[in-house]
Amino acid sequence: MLKALQRLFKQEPEAPTDAFVTVVSGLPRSGTSMMMKMLEAGGLPLLVDNIRQADEDNPKGYYEFERVKALPKGDVEWVSQAQGKAVKIISVLLQHLPETYHYKIIFMRRDLEEVLRSQRKMLIRRGHDPNEQDDDKLRELYTRHLAQIETWLAQQPHMDVLYVPYGEMVAHPQPFAEEVNAFLGGHLDVQAMVEVVDPTLYRNRKQNA
Repeated sequence: MLKALQRLFKQEPEAPTDAFVTVVSGLPRSGTSMMMKMLEAGGLPLLVDNIRQADEDNPKGYYEFERVKALPKGDVEWVSQAQGKAVKIISVLLQHLPETYHYKIIFMRRDLEEVLRSQRKMLIRRGHDPNEQDDDKLRELYTRHLAQIETWLAQQPHMDVLYVPYGEMVAHPQPFAEEVNAFLGGHLDVQAMVEVVDPTLYRNRKQNA
């Protein structure tokens, strides 16, 4: 009876927004914070706690939820809170997500040399002294990890994945904002997403980029 009345008044309910968890993922320094900001502008609620404050490395904020880091220890109770919201989870932690939920994963891809350059500058600002050998080890580690995680993701029936190239998105945000919107069900404000993309935050890019 209720559904009949809703159809009569053209108020058929939309698909529930809590049917899946939106995850923004990728390597550290790959553009995940900017994507979280875009989703926020588009109208998608975020699961964040603001414990980690904005700084020189991420002037617009980190958009993190601290309990994500405890996934390998089995802390998964909070995942139910993420339904209908977006949460940032670096790629190395994805395999610890419980299979009882449906995930829509926006996986940020960024040129590996840019990722390493960005991480190097962050470490220097925090008093560390990284060297070229560190970069070589990380480059090998990240290359192997990305190949493994992308193969694994393709085999997960409870996970849908959209790969977004960070550099191209910053240069031309409109088509990528539209693609993300369609991937998540088509209810976001695409223009608002486009307007928050800040090209000045695309630092450490390759010289020929």
